[in-house]
Amino acid sequence: MSEQANGELRRVLKGFDVLALGFGAMIGWGWIVLAGGWVLDAGSLGAVSAFFFGGIAMLLIGLIYAELASAMPQVGGEHVYSHKALGDVGSFVCTWAIVFGYASVVAFEAVALPTVVEYLAPNYKVGFLWTIAGGEVYATWVAVGVAGALSMTLVNCIGVRTAALLQKLVILLIFAAGFMFFTGSLFTGSGATMEPLFTEGVNGVFLVLIMVPFMFVGFDVIPQAAEEINLPFRRIGWLIIFSVSMAVLWYMLIVLGLSRVLTSAEIASAELGVPEAMNAIFGGAWAGNLMILAGVAGILTSWNAFLVGGSRAVYALARSGMLPKFLGRLHPRYNTPVNAILLIGGASALAPLLGRESLVWFVNAGGLGIVIAYSMVALSFLVLRRRFPEMHRPWKLPMGESFGGAALILSLGIMVLYFPGSPAALLWPQEWLLFAVWMVSGFALFGFTRLAY
Repeated sequence: MSEQANGELRRVLKGFDVLALGFGAMIGWGWIVLAGGWVLDAGSLGAVSAFFFGGIAMLLIGLIYAELASAMPQVGGEHVYSHKALGDVGSFVCTWAIVFGYASVVAFEAVALPTVVEYLAPNYKVGFLWTIAGGEVYATWVAVGVAGALSMTLVNCIGVRTAALLQKLVILLIFAAGFMFFTGSLFTGSGATMEPLFTEGVNGVFLVLIMVPFMFVGFDVIPQAAEEINLPFRRIGWLIIFSVSMAVLWYMLIVLGLSRVLTSAEIASAELGVPEAMNAIFGGAWAGNLMILAGVAGILTSWNAFLVGGSRAVYALARSGMLPKFLGRLHPRYNTPVNAILLIGGASALAPLLGRESLVWFVNAGGLGIVIAYSMVALSFLVLRRRFPEMHRPWKLPMGESFGGAALILSLGIMVLYFPGSPAALLWPQEWLLFAVWMVSGFALFGFTRLAY
């Protein structure tokens, strides 16, 4: 059956499809490869605190999205809300910034996949190409990342139901491995290994906090695909809130479990902290490999979800005349926004050429785009509350303007952490160049589209 009828996206996604899409987007590979660094940067409780307070900010933003998604369940999410509130330019900035965040996650996963293979098969790298930021790049390593990017792009071109089925299957493995990890850490771990509780004080917490938006981006994929969700609009709002709450709890428990099992010295010497902790809990390499497989599942769920979200945002911009028309075309057989999918998927296929060191670049630079978009969505929420109080809102946030103001202030506060002068500022030139090239390219396309059409 076609996923689109008469030029309109068909509503085929059910409740668990939507929850798996949102939660799976937020739980990628980052918790496997970065969790040890979080504990070392901030201390055990420092890292937990960063995710707790960052999670509160994300939950506030999620509450805002819940109201907006139920009131305007149209493809494009942020684009729809910001366009009604802020006009063309404001909407383009907001949407292009979130697309950058999505594309950064997809690129991150294209680099993470060959990193996983390297852990499972340490000697597979052959064909030295070059060195970037001290990291050596090999032909076979790049080939794995490119093959993964092309495969995930193909899955999304075939249709959203295929993508949703993949999402549901792999999310079950993540749940199983996470449950084993945390419950095992309660029985075999110790509070003594959690020292130091805080490293570098507030600065350490900030170093982890700037990664929080990147780790939690994903619940907003749900409103991106709103025209493909077959649920009462009010339930869309509740699913957004539930998916964010699940992700906050997940990251806090992963950090807590890791710090209960391995000391700081053991984490520093481990190639990947969480699998090493899993080995220590169950006393066998099979346990660490199971956690690696859960990480691979996380790569697939995140990769898949952000191709869905990013392509729908690009499709919505093209449909509104803010990007070239070819990006708003649909596949003649599968009726998916194929050119938009190819844009995001093609960009991710280039990411492995930058090597493993680019993982953190994508996290930090993409995080800035995400926070910009969240700030503008919070502003749009406040504007819409004032300008359109009569708008039907199936899921309406109590004390909405207070929550909206708090979300805007928190988003702007987190944004400041990315700029020079902050202990967690973006790196020059790598991270700032990634952000600048993306935004400048977007405005060039926006200007060309305005002139052409």
